[in-house]
Amino acid sequence: MPPRRSTAMTERILCVDDDPNILQGFQRALRRQFHIDIALGGEQALQAVISDGPYAVVVSDMRMPGMNGVELLKRIREHSQDTVRIMLTGNADQHTALEAVNEGHIFRFMTKPCPPETFAKALTAGLAQYRLIRAERDLLSKTFGACVKVLTDVLSAVNPAAFGKAARVRQLVRQLCKQLDLNDWQIEVAAMLSQVGCVGIPAEVLAKAYEGKKLTVHEQNLFDAYPRASHQLIANIPRLDVVADIIAYQQQHYDGGGFPGDGKQGDQLPFGSRVLKVAFDYDTLVSTGMIKELVMAEMNDRPGRYDPAILIALSKVLEITNLQVVRQMGISELVDGVTLADDIRTANGTLLCAKGQEITRATRFRLRNYLPNSGIQSVIRVFMPLEMASRFPQQHDEPASVRMGEP
Repeated sequence: MPPRRSTAMTERILCVDDDPNILQGFQRALRRQFHIDIALGGEQALQAVISDGPYAVVVSDMRMPGMNGVELLKRIREHSQDTVRIMLTGNADQHTALEAVNEGHIFRFMTKPCPPETFAKALTAGLAQYRLIRAERDLLSKTFGACVKVLTDVLSAVNPAAFGKAARVRQLVRQLCKQLDLNDWQIEVAAMLSQVGCVGIPAEVLAKAYEGKKLTVHEQNLFDAYPRASHQLIANIPRLDVVADIIAYQQQHYDGGGFPGDGKQGDQLPFGSRVLKVAFDYDTLVSTGMIKELVMAEMNDRPGRYDPAILIALSKVLEITNLQVVRQMGISELVDGVTLADDIRTANGTLLCAKGQEITRATRFRLRNYLPNSGIQSVIRVFMPLEMASRFPQQHDEPASVRMGEP
């Protein structure tokens, strides 16, 4: 069995200088301890970071022709925020040091000549700092994701109709982002949380709005206020300020109409808001029973309401057939990855979970608690991806080719 490489040998370091002899000296002296790449000058280094990064540590000389070390490390920070930056220079004046720290956010500042053992200690410290940064970021990301999931699970229990709507909008937003070649977690989280402001709207008003029925003036005023209420609930949560802005403008038209109607239009609106508007209105029109071809015609016949690029993306999404199985499953058999094909209501008509809602642990827990005494069906219909269905053989399959947005 070959010997395991140390962590320091798997995390890459980039050394930058305009003198190739110095760079080759770094590699020779430290190649047994670290994985070191070299770059001859700032331009070559920046290209390496963009095309071959991320690097754990970048060590740069200060004085180089073209792009100096401060400018290089400043630009590296823009492309790779976690990379630890170290400055090496033969000019240790106070002004240079301050500029390096303030502009390049330098972790450590060293002067030439730098003995190999001193240089190695600096690299070891830089790698330790990089691991700490990544560990904190991973922990924050996992904690943040778990908190958002708990929030949506709790709110889905409080208002199933609103969060059934959010679940369907999120599914379509995910497809739109894929079609638009976007990988933006903020838009998807905004879709998940887009309806939180609806918790105070009476259920009958919400049902009418989601089904595209005409509202009274009072009902319309109630409904129009939900994006602002959603924004106010979310804006103070750390890392969700951008999400809150997306949610605030989810009902604003591309031409500036709609709500809140503050004059922002076109590219002034958050791109995520424009995506949510298309997804929300598409789902509402489908809920009226309109087939997708007529839905697209109706949306194209609403000039100024939608971003044209997102409408084009929607038309392409609707051309993609998602093969699924409409399956009957017992409440106790439900698993993550399936979606409700029908509303689930108690015997007295109370909505527990809305059609289109994804099954989660919280959903299963709620349905199992209600099962004994509420009169809900013990067997329900779900949409299951075809590739998943083979793992759950059953007699009650209803094979179906389901297109996005069709009931």
